[in-house]
Amino acid sequence: MRSMGGEQVEEAVAGAVALLRTATDRDWRGTRAGRLDWDCRYTAEHIASDLIAYAGQLAGRATEAYVPFEITLDGTDDGLDPADNEGVLQVIETTGALLAATVRTTPREVRAFHPYPFRSANREGFAAMGITEVLLHTHDIAEGLGLAYEPPAELCADLLARLFPHVQPGTGPWLTLLWATGRGDLPGRAPVTEWRWRNNLVVPAERLTLQGVSPAAAGDLAAGGDGGFAWVEGGPFQGTRDAAGMLLKAYEAGTHRPEWGVFALVRREDGRAVGGMGFHGAPDGDGRVEVGYDLAEAARGNGYATEALRALSAWALAREEVTSVFATTEPENGASQAVLARAGFGRVAVESAGDGDGAGQFAYELRG
Repeated sequence: MRSMGGEQVEEAVAGAVALLRTATDRDWRGTRAGRLDWDCRYTAEHIASDLIAYAGQLAGRATEAYVPFEITLDGTDDGLDPADNEGVLQVIETTGALLAATVRTTPREVRAFHPYPFRSANREGFAAMGITEVLLHTHDIAEGLGLAYEPPAELCADLLARLFPHVQPGTGPWLTLLWATGRGDLPGRAPVTEWRWRNNLVVPAERLTLQGVSPAAAGDLAAGGDGGFAWVEGGPFQGTRDAAGMLLKAYEAGTHRPEWGVFALVRREDGRAVGGMGFHGAPDGDGRVEVGYDLAEAARGNGYATEALRALSAWALAREEVTSVFATTEPENGASQAVLARAGFGRVAVESAGDGDGAGQFAYELRG
């Protein structure tokens, strides 16, 4: 899986600045930026403001709100005139470098406040949001000034798979990203009038955090990679890779709901992933949601699965649309049955033999 880090931030900023530098002699204040209500000059200042704000969130380890500061552009040396268009681009380059450096030096497990939708993001999330701000607002300015602009398709696909997991990918990643942010049309899809990106959900447990797996990470796991996680020896187990493959198929079909996906179980003490746990899909019409899990062999026997299952079940049952959490296990899998029992699940049925999924398995349920 391609990383989303400082190098990608620098590349996005460099591409944007190189294009906009060809039009610094134009009237940015008097030109509307694409479909926005802002002029091109204000939009360029907004890019710099976002980049420094994201760097501030990560560097300050803010967890409850935005760090209360903002950026202002100084005047020229005589103190009379505001910074010119070239000066604004220099500020974008500088704030981009600050975000890139912050991303590089922030540990992977650090999360800082961002409101949408689960109130936090890690370093890759802030890098991806910063890059997306650069790409989209460079597009807005370029559209206003009549410049041609199209960032690399692979980068756009990466951003979609990290920040827009609820959006079905299209054949053209850049056009899909523009559509998903209300900047264009796609055949067969209704116009987007409101949008928010979606950083991954993290569910806390005592010794673990359950970290939502993005479609980007799922694709890497399904292909035999690590999904961007540092695993204990022997991880991830095959069940986690299979679940990641199912998540990827749902994403490609446009049916993936990120909060009802797959989670990596990550130890707080060392940041190592010990297993996977997740839902088989969104709750059904009766409010029942099915869960499955596995652990790397090196992590078994420590109570991690029980702890994670309690936390994820509690999170699910706190949702209005959920009435029960359901799980099945093989009759000979006594360890899994013990996990379910310790997590409060009760045996509800023995599936009859047949051709369907779960045939011959034991069924367990935890009701709210």
